[in-house]
Amino acid sequence: MSLPLFTPPQDYPRLKVVGSFEELVMTQMRDGINALCWPRMLPGDFGEIVEKLGVGKGITSLDEERLLALELSNEGRVAREVLLQDQELLRARELQPSLDCINGYANDIEPDLLRTDVQSWHVDSATVEADTYLCTYFGAASEGLRNEEAMRRVDVPELRAELRQLYGGGDDVGFRDFLNENYLDLHYKPLPHALPFSFGLGHLWRIATLYPESPVPPCIHRAPATLPGQPPRLLLIS
Repeated sequence: MSLPLFTPPQDYPRLKVVGSFEELVMTQMRDGINALCWPRMLPGDFGEIVEKLGVGKGITSLDEERLLALELSNEGRVAREVLLQDQELLRARELQPSLDCINGYANDIEPDLLRTDVQSWHVDSATVEADTYLCTYFGAASEGLRNEEAMRRVDVPELRAELRQLYGGGDDVGFRDFLNENYLDLHYKPLPHALPFSFGLGHLWRIATLYPESPVPPCIHRAPATLPGQPPRLLLIS
C-alpha cells in the first residue's frame, strides 16, 4: 500500500521539505524554520500490524520482540521492516525512538483552563538543545499549527486572570514558576483565522522544541482528537 504524495501546507515559510534522512538530521533550523519533513511513500500494510496487535484502550509501546512475533502477510512483513529500519536510523543518531499503538487516551480531557494533554495544541520543551522526530504510519495523523496563528493560553487575558486567581496571588516570579511547573505555558489557543495542517501518513518529521537560546520558535502541534470508531494510531516518536 503506497501512501499519498506529500502536499506542504500553503503559506508556511517555517517548513522545509528535505529529500533524505541524512538531510533531515543534518539541516540546521534557522531563519525561522522550525519544521523539517522528509516525505515518503511507504510500502507495506501498516493496518494489518495494528489489527494483529489487537491492543486495548490507551497507549501500548511496541518493542522489536513483539513486532517480530506477529504472524503477517507479505505486505505486513514489509511494513514491519519499515518500522524496524526507521527505529534503527534514529538509534544510529543516538536518539531514543518509541513506537506506540495509540487506541485513545486513558485520561479525561482537562478543562480548557488547565488543559495539558497531548491533544491540546502545545510545544515540546527541553533543558538542552533537542528536537522531536515523529511519524504516523496508520490512523489519524499528528497536526501542526502556524506560530503566527496561535497564542499561548496563559497570554489570553481572561484565562490568565483565572489562572492568577487559581494561583492565589503572590509575586510574578512565583506565578511564572507555577505556570512552568504545571506545563501550562507550553499550550496554545488557535486564533479565529487559524488553519491547522496535517503531518500526513508515512512522512518523517523533525520539529523544533523550546529550549534555552533556541534560534527558532518551537513548532506547535498536537495529537489528533480521538473520535468514536476511529482506528488506533501507529506512531513513532523520539
